[in-house]
Amino acid sequence: MTSVEVEGYPEPPAVAGEAETLLGSLERQRATFGWKCADLDDTALRASVGASAMTLGGLLKHLAYMEDVNFTGDLAGAPLPSPWAEAELTAEPGWEWRSAADDTADDLYELWEQAVDRSRQVVAAVLSQTDVDTVYTAPDGALLTMRRLLVDMIEEYARHTGHADLIRETIDGRVGEDPPGAAYEYRLP
Repeated sequence: MTSVEVEGYPEPPAVAGEAETLLGSLERQRATFGWKCADLDDTALRASVGASAMTLGGLLKHLAYMEDVNFTGDLAGAPLPSPWAEAELTAEPGWEWRSAADDTADDLYELWEQAVDRSRQVVAAVLSQTDVDTVYTAPDGALLTMRRLLVDMIEEYARHTGHADLIRETIDGRVGEDPPGAAYEYRLP
């Protein structure tokens, strides 16, 4: 059994610019989601609640996919890495949710952590050249700003962290809003 690393959690700064505020909020959501999924084995990551087929493993893989699609694919304009590059995602909508049952806990934690790392690198590279207002063209031709992408990802994590909270509570009773440890103020790298 492996785990995502959780040591305290970032807080968006109370007084800061837009990029720090948005990224601080996203990092807090990532930390809370990671904590909800941490320290579980293959069986626990496959557990679902009631009639729902949603699992923590499926959430890890789905959010890894969302990280890569939004930051690596849309914002950076780069090809998607494995496993997305090989998957028939358009032919099989929801593939990431279903296929997570075939992955180990180690693989799922690593997939999510690597996707988050790639996203952080893309955002840092973009912010070193411009700001959140810059308009870019996504591969599908849509015009977007990084601000919109960050808001979308905060919403994506907030929704799925709520799902993770319910699933985790049924597994071992873990509840709570924030990971253990002290909060620290997020600052741009």
